[in-house]
Amino acid sequence: MRHRFFIDADLAADTTVALSRDEQHHARVVRVRDGEEVEVFNGRGAAFVAKYSENGLQLLKTAPDREARTAIHLAMSIINLDKFDVVLQKATELGVRSIIPVVADRVEIRAERYRGKAERWRKIVFEAVKQSGRSVIPIIEEPQPFDEIVKRDGAKIVFDADAEATSSEIRDAAILFIGPEGGWSERELQLAREHGCAFERLGIRRLRAETAAIVATALVAARAGEFLID
Repeated sequence: MRHRFFIDADLAADTTVALSRDEQHHARVVRVRDGEEVEVFNGRGAAFVAKYSENGLQLLKTAPDREARTAIHLAMSIINLDKFDVVLQKATELGVRSIIPVVADRVEIRAERYRGKAERWRKIVFEAVKQSGRSVIPIIEEPQPFDEIVKRDGAKIVFDADAEATSSEIRDAAILFIGPEGGWSERELQLAREHGCAFERLGIRRLRAETAAIVATALVAARAGEFLID
């Protein structure tokens, strides 16, 4: 894949854009050469192949669209923060549209430990977007209680190792719920049933929360055909 650069601006073919100071530094680090073709994206869906020079980037043509057609929103319970970082990175690579940190009944991380992490989380997601070739930066919502998120409209799937699986149908979008290390409480499972959630298992083995998040996201994306190459 070509080297990729972020431009926080509207982009259009046959125009020339300048790199920010940070991206100029990145270009020097990776040793981009004059005349080399690179990619430029704005994080809002626009991406172009461009010709690099020290005077700016000449946008040549639209870059391949690598965004998922199905809007997967990952409602991830807050877990060990290092492992939560991994989930952010891998879910972004797999094409999620947004990530919703969930405050579940059995979350073991104290609130003061994840307050103020928003900037770090955004940086992890941004770097994963840049690496994976995406053109849209997923939204990271503020941490919210499970009780509020489960009330949202649309397709919702709760992944649980012990719940009886039910049928689920995803058309254009879905929210995937992944529980904390201690699993969902009975109260939460009942609330999910009351609000029309489907239930699924991830095989015969019990997965760690971070593994479950990655597998569930990949599974739903695969069902939607996101891994097929046209």
